[in-house]
Amino acid sequence: MPAVPHPPDTGRSAGCPGEPAQGPEWFQERRRADCPWCGSTRLRTRLRIPGPVHPTSGAVAVDECRDCGHAFRNPHRTAGALTPHHRDLPGAHPLDGLAERLLTAPGTARRHRAAARAMLPFPEPESWLDIGTGDGRFPRAAREILPYTSFDGLDDDPGIERARTAGRIEEAHHGNLTDPEILARLRSRYDVVSMFQHLEHTPDPRAELRAALTVLRPGGHLLVEVPDPGCAFAALPGLWGAGYGRPGPLHLMPLVNLLAEVEALGCVIVTTDRREAHRPYDLSGTLALALDRALPAPDAPGPVFRGLLRSALTGAATPLVATAAVLDHTLAPLLRRTRFSNAYRVIARKAVSAA
Repeated sequence: MPAVPHPPDTGRSAGCPGEPAQGPEWFQERRRADCPWCGSTRLRTRLRIPGPVHPTSGAVAVDECRDCGHAFRNPHRTAGALTPHHRDLPGAHPLDGLAERLLTAPGTARRHRAAARAMLPFPEPESWLDIGTGDGRFPRAAREILPYTSFDGLDDDPGIERARTAGRIEEAHHGNLTDPEILARLRSRYDVVSMFQHLEHTPDPRAELRAALTVLRPGGHLLVEVPDPGCAFAALPGLWGAGYGRPGPLHLMPLVNLLAEVEALGCVIVTTDRREAHRPYDLSGTLALALDRALPAPDAPGPVFRGLLRSALTGAATPLVATAAVLDHTLAPLLRRTRFSNAYRVIARKAVSAA
């Protein structure tokens, strides 16, 4: 039985204009002693991550349940710290955005097209909702494979409107999928619902899955890609900190746990895949995070020379991270066939009789 979620903190932001400064308790919930997936108290600390560059965020640990294998950030971020505003606080992106640029640019469109091809064995979808779509990179690439499918996007970042304006998506839904108003508006509307590297960032993955199935038509398909906590690279901080322009994940669900949950919600598992879901960022992401911790914080108080020093050292470190990124991509064809593959994909079909 899952543990009862901790009540959200209601403090105010330290980073918004006109708001009083708060300490780490505003950015992080209380540390929990039980597994958020199964409720077990048999936890072990799997990884410790030093405090982020933002001085009020504090250090965190990655705990793992000894019973079900669920790994999670402990303590969690508060709801306020997960807002788009606080994703963009100074220091939110390792090496001032270097890691994000290196990790998202190479091969992104190719991976997105491969994900769209995974749906080709099934009836061509008329409508597709991409959850956590961001600037619409996936729908843009998927149109090359499914030109007659109408792609919509949902994200809590107001930047999603740019994706609609650019023609990457037909409709832009701004907000959270679990919002009752959004659920009522989108109920049973889509043939396919996708979540790429999204589910692990949500405070309650179970609620997110239920919401995804609510907007899916009976007989429709759910496509999910998430990092794999069982991969051989899971001991590296890169899996938890290289966040593609967003904070690192809150949860990492073992494949067996996610399959059991999806089946419990009345779906049939159609296929699972670890090869195509692999994302080549482990070495470069870990290196970028390590260098980021070693450099002076861009928003830390102190002499002006701190910022100049950071800029100079970041420039010097760029070739190192770029080399690691090249190595990640060079090794990817081999690693994706082994336990070093860092993610998995699940395609499930909603029951035809489901409401």
